[in-house]
Formats: sequence, structure tokens, C-alpha cells
Amino acid sequence: MANVSRLIIRGRVQGVYFRESMALKARDLNIKGWVRNRRDGTVEAMVQGTGEALGEMLAWARIGPDRAVVDSVQLDEGSGNYSRFEVRPSV
Repeated sequence: MANVSRLIIRGRVQGVYFRESMALKARDLNIKGWVRNRRDGTVEAMVQGTGEALGEMLAWARIGPDRAVVDSVQLDEGSGNYSRFEVRPSV
């Protein structure tokens, strides 16, 4: 069974192609779930996959795309069962 984790990514992570880049990386790793911007300037993601794939996704999230400056990634237990990875509207 796949694990689900919730990520809150802080730093310069909006306006730098973070969500779209994460979606591409997730699809490469066969990660399901979603990503969205939040009004507080963070990016939130729910990621579901195998332990190894989630580890690679977390490592990527700590760096992000070229123009991002990630200060921290908060990792919490997530919930849900997803069939694909999507970019969701901001909240």
C-alpha cells in the first residue's frame, strides 16, 4: 500500500514554476496527489507513493525548481487515495 504525506514548503516558492515543476517530477516518480499555492505564500502538497519514490519527491521539494529558494519543508502524515497528480487552485 502506498504511503501519503502532506508537505508545506516555505521560502520563495510561488511565482517560480514550483507547482508545475512538482507535477512533472511527481509524474516521473509515479507519485499521485496534488499541489497548490496557499495565501500565506507557502506551497502545500499531498503526495502518495512508495517509500522510495516519496523519499525522492521530498528530496526534490527541499530544492525545487531553479528559481525557487526553499527555506523549509514541513512533513506531516497525509490522507486520501489519489489516481493521478494534479495542480489545484490556490487557497
